[in-house]
Amino acid sequence: MKITRLKTWQVPPRWLFLKIETDEGAFGWGEPVIEGRAATVEAAVHEFADMLVGEDPHRIEHLWNRMYRGGFYRGGPILMSAIAGIDQALWDLKGRDLGVPVHQLLGGACRERMRMYAWTGGDRPSEVGIGAQALVDQGFTAFKMNGTAEMAIVDSHGRIDEAIARVAEARQAVGPEVGIAIDFHGRVHRPMAKALLRELEAFHPMFVEEPVLPEHLPSLKQIAGGLGYPIATGERLFTRYQFRDLLADGMVDIIQPDISHCGGISEAMRIASLASCHDVALAPHCPLGPLALAASLQVDAVNHNAFIQEQSMGIHYNQENDVLDYLLDKSALAIEDGYCRIPEGPGLGVEIDEAFVEERAEVGHRWRNPLWTHQDGSVAEW
Repeated sequence: MKITRLKTWQVPPRWLFLKIETDEGAFGWGEPVIEGRAATVEAAVHEFADMLVGEDPHRIEHLWNRMYRGGFYRGGPILMSAIAGIDQALWDLKGRDLGVPVHQLLGGACRERMRMYAWTGGDRPSEVGIGAQALVDQGFTAFKMNGTAEMAIVDSHGRIDEAIARVAEARQAVGPEVGIAIDFHGRVHRPMAKALLRELEAFHPMFVEEPVLPEHLPSLKQIAGGLGYPIATGERLFTRYQFRDLLADGMVDIIQPDISHCGGISEAMRIASLASCHDVALAPHCPLGPLALAASLQVDAVNHNAFIQEQSMGIHYNQENDVLDYLLDKSALAIEDGYCRIPEGPGLGVEIDEAFVEERAEVGHRWRNPLWTHQDGSVAEW
């Protein structure tokens, strides 16, 4: 069997789908994308096609190394996201060809279903109490909210009070048993993070995510040491080597690699194993589409330290299409009582409606993240 073609589609709301085809009719789907840079990742995918067409798709590890080690320049969001989607498609293809789900090829599932969480409150968080209660009414046992909108590197304590009030509103709405994850989104700089992290302790967060930007992770020991709740990060780390350094320094309790950004299922498995050596939990980042979610669930299935999975159904970015729109069988990713069963179909376990993909690709997208500024006109973190 030989790879013959890599086909890509940019589809609303902000995703990129990939299909790898072969001379024997076998195929596999993946989702290689960086939010806001879909066209750039798409170009990288087709550059990698030069290394893939004519090769045996079953040699996943070999092809992964060709893509990663075959270029002098490695890593980063674009190259690793291109590799990630290709890797997902190769695993999907192999599972389909052998008639088994990917998790069977990875050693077999250690769980039957995965706890899920949803988003509430939007980019500039508001009405979090109402939104949180609605999610609990749907059966979710955990949710995530943005902690704050723009925050200057040194801001007024009033901005901290506003953030605390929103978390208090959410906690009051859902009670003590529901998990609340608070995403700083890299918007909070070290001088303000020190105070905000400590004032959140009274509300017992499930975790606080990206309390500082990835380039400032070494400061975590100073600003988050001694907190009584977990610290999470990792969506903007792209290789096992970045996670190795993070884990070795004992800075985090939960890692959040994105299976569409970190080199795919193959690299996510290595990252998850590395985390388990440090007794660190796994909660894959996934504000993306159905293929990224299905791939994440395959990784969750075989890693004992995976404890919860992000998903983007109903998220504020999904304005034209949502996750299940692109599936022939929407029950494959159905969430019931806050859990999703591990997909048991061949490959990634989902069937893509290719005709609908073609139709929506005619619309396409040019999604860009918002560009925020502070009151003085300087650029703010989004």
